[in-house]
Amino acid sequence: MTGDATPELVQLLTPEGERVEHPDYDIDLTPEEVKSLYRDLVLVRRIDLEAVALQRQGELGIWASLLGQEAAQIGSGRALTDADMAFPTYREHGVAWCRDVDPVKLLGLFRGVNHGGWDPAEHNFHLYTIVIGSQTLHAVGYAMGIQRDDANAATIAYFGDGATSQGDVNESFIWASVFNAPIVFFCQNNQWAISEPLEKQTRIPLYRRASGFGFPGIRVDGNDVFACLAVTRKALSDARSGQGPTLIEAFTYRMGAHTTTDDPTRYRVASELEAWKLKDPIERVKAYLFKNEHADQDFFDSVEAEADKLGADVRKRCIEMPDPSPLDMYEHVYRDPHLLIDEERATYAAYLEGFER
Repeated sequence: MTGDATPELVQLLTPEGERVEHPDYDIDLTPEEVKSLYRDLVLVRRIDLEAVALQRQGELGIWASLLGQEAAQIGSGRALTDADMAFPTYREHGVAWCRDVDPVKLLGLFRGVNHGGWDPAEHNFHLYTIVIGSQTLHAVGYAMGIQRDDANAATIAYFGDGATSQGDVNESFIWASVFNAPIVFFCQNNQWAISEPLEKQTRIPLYRRASGFGFPGIRVDGNDVFACLAVTRKALSDARSGQGPTLIEAFTYRMGAHTTTDDPTRYRVASELEAWKLKDPIERVKAYLFKNEHADQDFFDSVEAEADKLGADVRKRCIEMPDPSPLDMYEHVYRDPHLLIDEERATYAAYLEGFER
């Protein structure tokens, strides 16, 4: 591929819900599997919308919405095996859902009542990472450990288009390539690094950067859950079998704000947003199910009812979360007891007692 040629986009399901074939990536899904993916997409979007509402009502400090990126996250998340380890940013709520992390634990982090909220080893889903791109190096190190343990597993590192400009990400590409680490780099290119457009990050399609580091890169329709599942499943399989890293660029769009502190109307035009609404990841799966008579209105109504119930449950449990003890900040700093931490805890406890009446 040279010059200004349009980069290949792996797509298995069109925005109109038509199934298409691809010579290198295909997937055979039963009607029940497609319905399960649809359910994932709807429920994850509802969790996200509920979280945005909670933040607007003062119940969360901030929230990073995944609106529009559900297919990229559910497709890649459902490609993982139990043995694989995922390293997220702070927006991978859909992947967290696939790894059975209670969504209220995600909200607890943004409510300020926990210190991460879940045990990474329990779910093989690492803690959210706020520092842009640093999780890619953590993921490569973990992958090199898998390699040395000769385990049948791989890691996947999530990051956005803006993170590709970070040194950590490029360093992780070098280490993964040189050591042939079993890792998949999954870039959700939502085209806006906060308020900076993609052209401020790169002069070429992001997936083509992989060739400079010596491993394959693929661009996939990030709003096509079928394609995201098929491409990620293949890349993870290659990693586990010793074929080294792969960079997946999921070409999608951030339909909402970068976070709830952001106002995208200051830097995006409305026509761009309207064009991407026609590529909605949920609507195309719904259209596919309807056209192929794999689901009826009763099914869609039942999923919506389940989403309503989930939203109400998430809201209730979020508001009811108790504030932590101030001394909890000293837990889990080190694996084993540590003299300095013990001294600091005792000093702070004595300070707090001075306020008791």
